[in-house]
Amino acid sequence: VQLQASGGGLVQSGGSLRLSCTFAKRTVGLYGMAWFRQAPGKEREFVVSVSPSGTDAAYTESVKGRFTISRDEATFTTDLQMNNLKPEDTAVYYCAATPSGWNEAPSHNPGTYAAWGRGTQVTVSS
Repeated sequence: VQLQASGGGLVQSGGSLRLSCTFAKRTVGLYGMAWFRQAPGKEREFVVSVSPSGTDAAYTESVKGRFTISRDEATFTTDLQMNNLKPEDTAVYYCAATPSGWNEAPSHNPGTYAAWGRGTQVTVSS
């Protein structure tokens, strides 16, 4: 499984960004998707995950109501819409994939993910 992440950039506090993660080639199977982030000097942190069906999602508390994950199976893409961004959201964001039950949002544990995209920088200025 190969993943390609895009999006990110510099935005002012309160602004919005959209990240996208695409399977590099058509992949058969049931993969749950997730976004993690890592700020300088900190461990990689779970942000959100979504089931293969797209119907079950799990968000870390700090982003609830501001971030929304969605997936489009026609384009093999998983997007992360980030609204009302805060300086503490500044980090390198990574998408990841792992086999998962159809309606089951995968784990918060980064160790369970075998496939990772390259990180994309999100910087939120105050």
